[in-house]
Amino acid sequence: MYKIRFYKTENGKDLMDEFLEEQSIKVQAKIRKHIALLARGELPFRRPYIDTLRDGIKELRVIYAGNQYRSLFYFFLKDYLIFTHGFTKKTNKVPEEEIERAIRFKNDFENRYKKGGYKL
Repeated sequence: MYKIRFYKTENGKDLMDEFLEEQSIKVQAKIRKHIALLARGELPFRRPYIDTLRDGIKELRVIYAGNQYRSLFYFFLKDYLIFTHGFTKKTNKVPEEEIERAIRFKNDFENRYKKGGYKL
């Protein structure tokens, strides 16, 4: 139903993949399972799984062993979900700098895509 892509910086760095690799195997598996369910349209786009932040940025919410893991993403060209990066949430609110970071990555991706510098 949806195609999943991880944002890559201009120099090829995949921040979402790096975030996943920093996590335990069980956390990686749970986050990847949620992403796969999203791709198939089997995970509802609402709390407790998804929350809308701002400027088109959404968060995939995963809790494991009392820790809160967040993966930020947005819709692109109707059927793509572009994941920008992830982080472990340590406060009640999503830190503003994480949202700003996702917005910067979104703008960078869209500009590079328009110029033909990013292929899906």
